[in-house]
Formats: sequence, C-alpha cells, structure tokens
Amino acid sequence: MSIQWIKVFIASAFEVGWVIGLTHSTSWYHWLFTGIAIFVSFYLMINAGEYLPVGTVYAVFVGLGAFGTVLSEIILFGAPFLPLKITLISLILVGVIGLKIVTDDKERQGE
Repeated sequence: MSIQWIKVFIASAFEVGWVIGLTHSTSWYHWLFTGIAIFVSFYLMINAGEYLPVGTVYAVFVGLGAFGTVLSEIILFGAPFLPLKITLISLILVGVIGLKIVTDDKERQGE
C-alpha cells in the first residue's frame, strides 16, 4: 500500500472526527479541534488526489468516513444498533475496498 492510500485512510479518520465535532461540539476548544480536523482531512485527501485518481480517492474518503461515523455513533453515543443499517453500511465498505483493489497506484504518475 502506498503512502498516498495511507493519507486517504488517515483523512477518513479525521473526517469522522470533524463530523462528530460538528454534531457534538459545545465549547470553543471543541470547535477548534473540529476546524483542525476539517483542515487535516481535506489537506490529506487533496494531497493524495494529486497522485491517485481523484474520483477514487473521494469515493474511498467518503465511504470510509460514512462507515466510521455510523460505527462511532453506535459505539460512542448509543445510537441504536440496526442490523439492516450495519448491512447497508458494510456494502459501502465492500465497495470502497473494491475500488482500492482495482485502482492502480501508479495510474497518474505519467501525467
């Protein structure tokens, strides 16, 4: 796995952080951390998009972010565990993994 894909995965983790921050921030320092998470997630995603296909990077970024957000809401904030919801979000994860597998890391190096 290339460093660019690692950036996408880290950016997705920060996306989960800022989505949670947008929902649950109650003080100025929560908002500060939320802003930092937004900056880091988009910076890493945009940087990885310079080396990997942008459409695939964005799809993986959003898919992993959605998956992580749903899981964190269930685990951290007591959202109801609905088997259908988990099944559907898992299908997104399968699609994201599939995109990662079929995308050639060296696809954009010739540009």
